[in-house]
Parts: sequence; structure tokens; C-alpha cells
Amino acid sequence: MISSLTAENLACVRGDKRLFESLSFRVRAGQALAVEGANGAGKTSLLRLLAGFLSPVAGRVLVKTATRESDDAEERGRLVGWLGHLDGLKPQLTVLEQLSFFARLYGRHVDPAALETVGLSRQADLPCRYLSAGQRRRLALARLLISNRSLWLLDEPFAALDAAGQELVAGLMLRHCGSGGIIIAATHDALGLGNESLKL
Repeated sequence: MISSLTAENLACVRGDKRLFESLSFRVRAGQALAVEGANGAGKTSLLRLLAGFLSPVAGRVLVKTATRESDDAEERGRLVGWLGHLDGLKPQLTVLEQLSFFARLYGRHVDPAALETVGLSRQADLPCRYLSAGQRRRLALARLLISNRSLWLLDEPFAALDAAGQELVAGLMLRHCGSGGIIIAATHDALGLGNESLKL
């Protein structure tokens, strides 16, 4: 379990564009941080940097657990639950087969209850090619739940979801923070968690 994540003087460059620099913040267990800004401001790039997919051109990210503090990106990546724009689903696999694949990837046993939690239990045997955009997003949420990672990095968590789906996401985020998890979300929408915000 992560007790805090600290960004120190981060700078990010993509192509020839410097997206941000001298960016510092800290998020503690049980807290959520909303990353706001116009399209192209660097919200997704910040999440990818925190996940270890990108390296900063300056600064560092520190993750503190009960036993140590580290700025190792690979080590941090093993603590990250990721919800991005791309769902990474194999169209020929059923919903349950897809979830089972990711469970094995995380070294866990698949829990069909995760499908019930996100409202997809009736679609368990349906090939992913037949899922709507909202259902694909719900399956991505189920994958996030079974990851059992304490740091959630969410890119537009309400995207492609109807009102019921958005209410589901809000409830899952509230539960995650309530159990001591950390959420950092790039969003145009209010998270509704009494969270701090960071403007890019």
C-alpha cells in the first residue's frame, strides 16, 4: 500500500513541445487529485509519466510505502492501476476470458463478482467485439478492480459512460479512497470526492 506519491519539479517534453515544468505536488493515502487543463496541456502525459510509461526530462516521482521510499519507475509501475483511453481488449475473447487474461497478468485469480460490480455479469460470455463503448469502459473498470493496485491513474474516467455508469465510477473511486487508495485523474468533470485539483 502506498502512503504517498510526491512529484518534485517535474518537466515533460513531447516532440518539440515543453508541456510543463517545475511541477510539484503530493498526494497521500485516501486522497484524490484532479488534473485539469485544456486539451494538449499535458494531462495524459503527466499520467503516463507517473505510471512510468514516460521519463521526465527533469525532476522525479517518489512513492512512499510502509517500508521504503523509491523513485524507481519500474517499481512504481507495479503499484499502478491504469485506466486510459485505449481499452486493450481482444475482440475475439469473451468478457470473462478477457478479464481472466488480465487476472493472470496481475498474478491473481479472476473474480466474476467484478463483472457484477460493473454491471456486466449478463455479458460474461459475449465476445468483446459486440460490446458498446460504455460496456467496454465498464470492462476496463473491472480490470482496474481486479488489479488490486493502490494507485489509480485515470484518464477521463467518466468518458463513454451514461449517467448510471458515471455514478458507478464515482462510487468505485469513493470506495478506493475510503480504503486508503490514491487516485490521480485527468478530467474535465468534477470527481465529487472533495479532492484537490492541479491545473496544467
